[in-house]
Amino acid sequence: MKTFQTVLLAAIALAAPLICAAADHTTKPPDTPTYLLTNDDGVLHNYAGFYLAGGTQGAPTLIFQKAVATIAQGIGGGFFGSPRLTLLPDPSAQCVYVSNAGSGFGNISSINIQTQQHVGNFSASSNDIGTSNGIGLAMNKNYLYAGYTLSNTIATFAVGSGCQLSFLGDITVTPLNGGWIAGMALNGNMLVVTYIDGSIQSFNTTNGIPISNNDEQDATGFTAAFFPDSVDITQDGHFAIFGDAAVPTTVEVSDLSKGKLAPTVQYTIGVGTNAVGPGFNSATVRLSPDESLIYIGNSQSAFVSAAFFNKTTGKVTPGCVSQPLSGFYNSWSYIGALATRDTTGTGGVLYAAEFPGSIAIISVTSNGTTCTLAESPASPVADDFTSGLLSIQTFPPRPF
Repeated sequence: MKTFQTVLLAAIALAAPLICAAADHTTKPPDTPTYLLTNDDGVLHNYAGFYLAGGTQGAPTLIFQKAVATIAQGIGGGFFGSPRLTLLPDPSAQCVYVSNAGSGFGNISSINIQTQQHVGNFSASSNDIGTSNGIGLAMNKNYLYAGYTLSNTIATFAVGSGCQLSFLGDITVTPLNGGWIAGMALNGNMLVVTYIDGSIQSFNTTNGIPISNNDEQDATGFTAAFFPDSVDITQDGHFAIFGDAAVPTTVEVSDLSKGKLAPTVQYTIGVGTNAVGPGFNSATVRLSPDESLIYIGNSQSAFVSAAFFNKTTGKVTPGCVSQPLSGFYNSWSYIGALATRDTTGTGGVLYAAEFPGSIAIISVTSNGTTCTLAESPASPVADDFTSGLLSIQTFPPRPF
């Protein structure tokens, strides 16, 4: 992993002294397939992968369907929390967008989900470069935003019919401590970004091009060298949840109810009597569709964790941790993005990207006070078209 984050985490390490979910299925029509989608981030040839979800709740599966060439190049790695593919968070979504950080002007590929065909590649400007650690993506029905790591710029594209994009412009961001843009999440007209140096910021996107809400700040965890990497936002836009690059499992929550980021509340849940589990680094987070659980990728260990979340108060409490996932330091070495199979409840099944080239399949059970994360006998599933898998999504998508 050629990342500032990997070096940073090594320094941190040296300095550091679910029961009712079986009936939890999506409400989509039964003849609508569920796909896991990947950005394979290939250095020579990049692909977007389609995997068909199947199996039973106790033994879920993924079956490879197709690899769609983006006719562009990735970089084979980067920040864990940068979402390298996105789609409209609605079952009507027709297109998935995939970033190609290794291509000229860091272009974005659009792919038709129904036909599984490449539609086109769309470039930003010569100011926008993501060759250091990738290009993160977030979108709503009108605009797509691309965060370029090396140039520290956010490009705005207008979303058109037929999976088309039109570049509108870009802005330059300035992380407080000299880092790079990493995670991105969009809810309504609120865009929240993380910088890998411990600072965070939000923007108003009402008019398309992001305008700062003048709330750039160091997260609370910064004083302990816990740096937000990924970010997710609750469905009502009330809270932003950050996954920290940190030795113990740590998430931070910011109240957005006043239209900007409030100082984060830190929950270090990987140590002490209230520990979720032994996971090292909590760089990726994903809310369950019902917002009762925060799924946490323990990016530099063999575990995935879950913490209970109160969507009314924003409070986080310990949940559960998986057993060591199969193949750690044998076929894979880092956990990347997380996604759920179902669009309701806990999501039923959790998928985890495993760098450099596999996908973990994990059944979730929860009764609201205790939970379990159990790896499927069919896990992991190899992704033969990648040497740098970190980003995944599902279709139909979670509805926020």
